[in-house]
Order: sequence, then structure tokens, then C-alpha cells
Amino acid sequence: MRRNDDVTFTSSALKIPPFLHHQTKPSLPFFAQLAQTKLSFLHSLLTRATFPNSPLLCSASLSLTRPSSPGSGPKSLPILCSASLSLSNYQLGDSTQSDSVVAQQKSGGASGVHGPSRYDEERVLISEVLVRNKDGEELERKDLEAEALAALKACRANSALTVREVQEDVHRVISSGYFCSCMPVAVDTRDGIRLVFQVEPNQEFHGLVCEGASVLPTKFLQDAFRGGYGTQACGYRCCHANLKCLNKRLSLILFLVSSCAGKVVNIKHLDEVISSINGWYMERGLFGMVSNAEILSGGIIRLEVAEAEVNDISIRFLDRKTGEPTKGKTKPETILRQLTTKKGQVYSMLQGKRDVDTVLTMGIMEDVSFIPQPAGDTGKVDLIMNVVERPNGGFSAGGGISSGITSGPLSGLIGSFAYSHRNVFGRNQKLNISLERGQIDSIFRINYTDPWIEGDDKRTSRTVMVQNSRTPGNLVHGNQPGNDSLTIGRVIAGIEFSRPLRPKWSGTVGLIFQHAGARGVNGNPMIKDHYSSPLTASGKFHDDMLLAKFESVYTGSGDHGSSMFVFNMEQGLPLWPEWLFFNRVNTRARKGVEIGPALCLLSLSGGHVMGNFSPHEAFAIGGTNSVRGYEEGAVGSGRSYAVGSGEISFPVLGPVEGVVFADYGTDLGSGPTVPGDPAGARLKPGSGYGYGFGIRVDSPLGPLRLEYAFNDSHTKRFHFGVGHRN
Repeated sequence: MRRNDDVTFTSSALKIPPFLHHQTKPSLPFFAQLAQTKLSFLHSLLTRATFPNSPLLCSASLSLTRPSSPGSGPKSLPILCSASLSLSNYQLGDSTQSDSVVAQQKSGGASGVHGPSRYDEERVLISEVLVRNKDGEELERKDLEAEALAALKACRANSALTVREVQEDVHRVISSGYFCSCMPVAVDTRDGIRLVFQVEPNQEFHGLVCEGASVLPTKFLQDAFRGGYGTQACGYRCCHANLKCLNKRLSLILFLVSSCAGKVVNIKHLDEVISSINGWYMERGLFGMVSNAEILSGGIIRLEVAEAEVNDISIRFLDRKTGEPTKGKTKPETILRQLTTKKGQVYSMLQGKRDVDTVLTMGIMEDVSFIPQPAGDTGKVDLIMNVVERPNGGFSAGGGISSGITSGPLSGLIGSFAYSHRNVFGRNQKLNISLERGQIDSIFRINYTDPWIEGDDKRTSRTVMVQNSRTPGNLVHGNQPGNDSLTIGRVIAGIEFSRPLRPKWSGTVGLIFQHAGARGVNGNPMIKDHYSSPLTASGKFHDDMLLAKFESVYTGSGDHGSSMFVFNMEQGLPLWPEWLFFNRVNTRARKGVEIGPALCLLSLSGGHVMGNFSPHEAFAIGGTNSVRGYEEGAVGSGRSYAVGSGEISFPVLGPVEGVVFADYGTDLGSGPTVPGDPAGARLKPGSGYGYGFGIRVDSPLGPLRLEYAFNDSHTKRFHFGVGHRN
């Protein structure tokens, strides 16, 4: 390689401007003695948010120049140039690149910019590579010197380097994050050219100030900085304060390190902390990000977090056909009270999605969406909820099967006719009037429900009901001579209140009056059946009772295979001497376990009655929703009961599933304690089991179940049902 006596360096590198003191006094007393820096990361952060691949550091250029004459080159070169860092300052719609600060070398009174030339690729033999401070002296901290040397890839002693390789190593030193400037200096020595990287380390880290982060946990910030500055070995104190200044809320987090010597601010780690903070907001769907970051003199890092608070929420009704704004029938306050998003909160997209789902579950909307818009220059957002209303109600008709009727080809078929209004008075209140009529049974029912009582903050609902029904009595008092039908007539009126108790738990209390009695096939009232078993507890044609009801329900995910638990208790209140006094408790539990593609479902139910109660209110065991393989109520009827069931369902083809099952039920020996012992008079066994298989088909009416079962008496029976088992 030819000699390099006629080659010198002219270079520009990267440099972060030194932290200069401002003359203005900070508004916070704590920072009265702290200076602010000219370095602001705002544009850099916005650039990286817009251009993810844009580097944190800008580029600079280095060039080789030849002296005008061989003898004019100095034997010992002074510091040839200075270097500076220019942060990219992109703006939307501006495609120009940020300019690099290129240092110019003046020699012999002449100046000029030495651009890239063919000499850029010429190699210069370097005899020694050193790292020094900006004054050319050894660094006090050898660990920082080691970091700088470790960052160098091309620059090694006794190597021939190009300007491009030196430039790339300057970038690597700055990219390590420990230094605010790096300047390559070439010095001609007796042994050859010595390449000195003059670096200026960042300040030591002494604390953090985070402003505007009202929802960001303080512990998250501590953990984020702990990894990079080793605060496990540092003493620190932290506080989180909410201040009011000029009618604006200022959330301030102070994280002061009292003993963290030797930990230098690392720009690379700071960038990772900022990314983690932005990621925390993104994962939770919150409108927030770090908008500015700077390093104050004294080693204090200051972060500004911008959080978009909700300024206003409005409802906009859209036409179902045209999609244009229209006048809605629902009162806006009825919708707004359903929302958990409130004014003054940091807007969360996840919370907004939950609010959309909540409004849809009201049952009066076809489509709901949230549209966030900036609220002027306030940094807040205005939320517009677009809603499309469903028709309020109308008439409907249908049919079904009564599981309490087991004889006759058409005895179990029922028809129904109903009128419903989903949005009475525009307050989401429900009115349902229905009539169900079969060959034997009939039910006329009026329900009026307010899903959320006005002025209540616990989401309490209220239901007022009136019902007149006639249902088959063969579950307890079946097998009448000649298959004569015995029906139980009930007139019921009551009021119930329901509300959520805790996540997945709900509770219901109510007061219900019931007037019930038995009638024969010709419609005449009856006191005893054919076996002389009493049909009422009072000995009269009718039993009257006032029931105080309590019910608690736990539901898992809401799917059929999820866990479920129901506890129900009714207490008869004898306000009049003729009214019945008894207590009835009933529980049901269900647990589903997935085994590969199959679902194993276990269920258990049980109950007990104490006191004087109507015989037809005894627990009936056996049938499609109890022990399959038996007719309805054929296992027994008693004051107490327990029924267990296990089934395994598995997919077969499309909406069709196969199922195998086994059931067991018992009256726990309580059959004779029912007035008149109707089960004993009919020779019911009191306990029994069944097993079998079947198919289920998903349909618009719900699951259609067709099952074939065997009982312990080797009797075979088909069961057909609509919907899941109770």
C-alpha cells in the first residue's frame, strides 16, 4: 500500500448539543435550580410513530482531502472539526430529508465544503485507536471507555480505513446511547496516524419527572427504569400527585434516585422506556402516548404524556334504510346511562367496545358504533355514538311442546300468540302480553319490566307480572282412571327486583301472591284425586299463599358448557290464617369439561320443602328434563329430591351433534311425607336411573333434542325436546 503522508482527515460526526441553562424560572419550585435542555424528543417520537423505520440519529458525512502542496501538511494535526446531532423533524406532507450538520475545515484562510469524492474510498493506515474525552484526556470512567471501544467494529489498530468506515463507527458509538457527542480526530505521530474518538458522556441519572400520566401506574414507571438503571441497588422515593393549575388537572409522578452513582443516562434505553409506555396505552386501548421527552441538567429525565380525555358524548340516531340522521324514539339519557365511558376519563377503545356491546344487549338497537373526534385544540375527544333503532315491537305467533303431557298424539302441542313492546316511553321498558293454548293447558301472562330503575346506581331492574294458567297435574297426581286429565289452575301476581351482585353473579328478590286449585276434566273443582289423596293443603278448593322469593344465579361465560349455579328459596308468609306457611329451597349446578372435541357436562340438582304446602307443589322426578327413560314424574314425588346427570356430546356433521348420557334421581325417601302420599298410591319407585344416546341439531328455535333412553326396568322410551336441559 502506498504511503499516506499526503492524506489528512476532514470529517463531520454526530453530536448532541450540550445542555444549556434557560434564564426563565420553572413554574414548579422543585425545579427552581434545574436547567432545561434544548434537546426535545417530541418531533423524534412523532417521526417514529409515523415512520417506524426512521432512525433515532441522523446521518453525517466524512471526506478525505489532499493538501495543496506536499509540504503544506502539518506534522501534528489539531482538532480538525466539530460534530453535532440533528434530530429528524418530519412534518406531515413534507417529504424532504432533514439536513445533516457538516463541519467545515478552514485551512490557510481558505474555506470550502469538501463533498464526497473518489478519495472517500481510499484507505488510510491507522496505527492506533483511542477513546478520550472532549478535551483529549483519558476518560475518568473506564466502563464508558470500554462501551465506546466495544461499539467500534472497523476502527482497529494497524488497519487501513476508509472515511465511510470511520463514519459508520461514529454512528455506532452514538447509537450505544451513552454519549451525547463523538468526534473522530486524526493525529500524525511518529508511529503513524492515531485515530482518537473524543466522546462526551451523558449525564448521570438522578430522577424522573412524568407529567400528564393520570392513569399510568407509578409502579410501571419504576419497573421500566429499574431494568436500565439498576434501581435495585439505588435508593429512591416516589410520589404521585394530582395538582390543579389554571382550572386544569396536572398529574405529576416524581421518581427521585438518591444513591444511584455510576448510572449514566442511556438514550437507547430511554427510547425503549418510551416505547414500553406507549405500548402500555396501546394494549389497553387507551388514547395516550409520550408526547415529549427531555433531559434536564442534574440528570433529571422529564417525560410529558398526552392523554386524550373525553370532552363530550352525544347520541346520533340514523335511519334504518338511508343511514341519514333522524329523530330517535329512545331518550338519549336512557342510552347514556348504560355507558361506562364518562366525561373526563381517558378514552379507551376497549371500554368503548364494551359499551357498544352493552347498548346492543338492550335489545332495541340494530347497530351501534362509537366515532371519536378531536374536540378542537383542547387535546380532548368528543365521542359520537351512532345508533340504528329496531322496530319497537309487534305481534308474533308460534308453537311448542309441553313436557308435562305424556298421553295422546296431540296433547303436548301448544300454540302461542303474543304482543311485545321493547321500548315503552322511550326508556327501554318492556311490555309483553302472551297467550299459550294447548289441548289441556293454557297460560295468559302480562309482564312489564323496567331493566334499570331510574335513579338507581346498582342497575336494579323491576318486573311486574300477572298470570292466569292451567297446567297438567299428572306430574304428581297422574294415572287417573280412564286417563282423565287433572289440571292445576293458578292465578299469580307479583313484583320482582333483580340486580348484579358481583361479576357473573346476580340476585333476585320478589313478593308473589298465588291462588291455586285443582280441577277435573269437566272443569269442576276437586279436593281429592281418585286415590283419595288431597289436592290442597288447606282442605278447601283453593290454597292461597304469599311468597317471599330470593334467588341467586352464577353464570360463567353464558355458553351451555360453562359453569352455572342457581340457588332459589321461597318462604310462605301467613299474613292471613288461611295462607300457607312453608319454606322451599331448590338448587341447580352445572359444570362442563372439554375433552378434545367432545364436551363432558355434569349437572346436579336438589331441593327440600318444610312446612304445610300444596301436594301438587311436591318435587316431581323423571322425564325429559330429569331422569330420561321414565315418563314425566314417573320416578317419584317428594318433599326432597336429588337428580344427577352426566352426558358427553361430540360433533358429528355440521350443526348435528351426538350425545350419550346417564341420569339418576331419588326422592331421598320423602315420598310418604307428601300429604296423601300420591307417589306411594301410584306405586312409584322413588328412585331410578336411565341411560341412552341421541342427537341434537342447532336450529333457529334452539337446540332440537331427540334421545332414546333405557331405564332400570328395561323400559325404552323416546324423548323430544327444544332447548337445553334445565
